Amino acid sequence: MPETEGRVTLWGIEVFVAAAEEGSISAAARRLGVSPSAVSQQLSGLEAALGATLLDRSGRPMPVTPAGAMFRRHAQTILNAASEARAELAMAELSGLTTLRLGVIEDFESDVTPRLLSALAHDLKGCRFLLETGASHWLMDQLEARALDVVIAADSPIDAAPEDWREVHPILAEPFVAVTPPGARIEDLPLILYTARHLMGRQIAAHLARHGVKSAHRFELDSYAAILAMVAGGEGWTILTPLALHQARAFRPLVEVRPLPFDPLGRTLSLSARAGILQGIPAQIAQRLKPLIAEVVITPALVATPWLTPALRVL
Repeated sequence: MPETEGRVTLWGIEVFVAAAEEGSISAAARRLGVSPSAVSQQLSGLEAALGATLLDRSGRPMPVTPAGAMFRRHAQTILNAASEARAELAMAELSGLTTLRLGVIEDFESDVTPRLLSALAHDLKGCRFLLETGASHWLMDQLEARALDVVIAADSPIDAAPEDWREVHPILAEPFVAVTPPGARIEDLPLILYTARHLMGRQIAAHLARHGVKSAHRFELDSYAAILAMVAGGEGWTILTPLALHQARAFRPLVEVRPLPFDPLGRTLSLSARAGILQGIPAQIAQRLKPLIAEVVITPALVATPWLTPALRVL
């Protein structure tokens, strides 16, 4: 008699979790890097194996059925156990890790990230690397949604309380600085703001509001290079970080960097991973990253602007 009942696979479970969290087959397919038909096929196979309908595909967004909600709790446990098992096998030697989904803030994109990947490729022989770059808040959402394994991003002062679902390894502390045209008076210039759609822009806006600063501004941009080009052209002044200045360093000789004209403000960056899943691997990646940041970012910044010591430092 031919076998009609399917089998429950880890891949099928991962597809189900992605579809349940994303609320649509197409969004789950984008997250997993496969076709919608592949997602649909896996879901159908899983439902056949379990003998239950897990998702109501007629809904928009696609809701989880009562049976799906029950299985989802077990699915998370199964996927976590599988990740822990892979990590334990890799503990004796990092080269045992087969896939690493890494998310890195755009501020490191041009030089720190490539060098980090080169170093990890040496440590993690045979490992496949999947890299996502983006804004800090988006990367953290992807980590929480299990779409990424490790994230390097700015910390949110709003979410400063410990979160038991993730482990955090502090990486970098840096101050915000004022950037002006050479020799210009800040009070004579409008403020060019970094976009409040990103975490850093919201942090700057909140600090200005706390100090009652209502500087006139016509521009709110999401590009460090565009902001610094306008400052160099005399269009205004801005508030950025040493890391932002490094990322758009072609404009550094054309601007002047000063302390903020009001109380100081700083931020921290950390490496985060889901707690207990990858064992000691996130800590080892953090230790690989810190000397790279010190060499590539901090040392040149302190040579150019010594007064940034000790606010600019590896943690």
